[in-house]
Amino acid sequence: MTVQVPKLEYRHRVDDLLRTERLPHVWCPGCGIGITLQAFLRAVKALEAKGVIDRKQLVFVTGIGCTGRASGYVRLDGAHTPHGRPIAYAYGVKLANPKLVPVVFSGDGDLAGIGGNHLLHAARRNFDMLVIMVNNFNYALTGGQLAPTTPHGAYSTTTPKGNPERPMDVARLVAALGANYVARWSIHYPVHIEESVKRALPRRGFRFIEVVSICPEIFGRHIGFRSPVDFYERLRKVAKVRKPKALEEIKYDWEDEITLGVFVDKDEPGYMESICQVYNYDWCKELPERRWSKQ
Repeated sequence: MTVQVPKLEYRHRVDDLLRTERLPHVWCPGCGIGITLQAFLRAVKALEAKGVIDRKQLVFVTGIGCTGRASGYVRLDGAHTPHGRPIAYAYGVKLANPKLVPVVFSGDGDLAGIGGNHLLHAARRNFDMLVIMVNNFNYALTGGQLAPTTPHGAYSTTTPKGNPERPMDVARLVAALGANYVARWSIHYPVHIEESVKRALPRRGFRFIEVVSICPEIFGRHIGFRSPVDFYERLRKVAKVRKPKALEEIKYDWEDEITLGVFVDKDEPGYMESICQVYNYDWCKELPERRWSKQ
């Protein structure tokens, strides 16, 4: 007698926002991109359940790199763009249809390096988009080259004797340029990442969330960590949650402290409203930012 065992199908709470037919993903064991992506998707579901956002209005834009591969797994309208250009594409999305909400999800090499100029001016203009930057300290996909965020003195494939440059503190820079919301967390704080997305996604203006992540297979091995767990614990020691009173108190130092927390949280008019102050377009009367800014 043959006994038929029922097939049990496991479903994750964010499966409806994932292209599960494309799984398993390409990310290395221990990589923090999945943690960051799940936190974002959980926030989307929570906001949608409250009627704050509509996933059909979200446009998920990525660049090139390990983090940029996320657009292939997310079941949202979006684009996988050329290296360093996701913010430029997000500009086009918003200007072409102001009702859409662009979300840029990419890495530090793509956003702060190749696309650094776009990042600076998007923050300066307080342009209406959410940018989530996964910072793994190097250009991981292409072999571990030096990035703007690589710690001083650290080995990379293009600085074999150690990085002679000062690293860029991207969150502090974006905050100084006038963004409406700026936060930095590490992958040790997935709930904080989710809460930041909940806070930032419905907002107007430029919103920026940096997530400091480990890259165990490339950067971790290059600087002497043979285990993702050891690298994870090392980052935990240096990543400290603070409430800085001034931008000068924010630190980005691998040997001392990488400051985590919410650095800017305000609600000033975004770029789309600035346009409407000068040009009275028909769509100006229906700007979703004017409604969402009251949430």
